[in-house]
Amino acid sequence: MSGLDWPGLMRVGLQGLGLQPREFWRLTPAELAMMVGDAAATAPLTRARLNELAAVWPDKVKGSRDDRGGRA
Repeated sequence: MSGLDWPGLMRVGLQGLGLQPREFWRLTPAELAMMVGDAAATAPLTRARLNELAAVWPDKVKGSRDDRGGRA
C-alpha cells in the first residue's frame, strides 16, 4: 500500500479537473499537485530563473578548453 488516497486523487483529477483517465495516469504526483493548486508544490521554472542558472552554469563550447574532452 502506497499511502496515497487513490480514489480521492482520481476524483480530483477526473471530476474536478476534467482529465481523461489516460491524461490522469500520465501525470506525476508533482504535476497533479500543481494542477490542484498545492501551495507546497514547486513553482515552474521561469525564463528569468533559467537565465540566472545559465549565467552561473553556462554551456561549454565543444572543443574548447572548458570541454571535458580537452583539445586533440
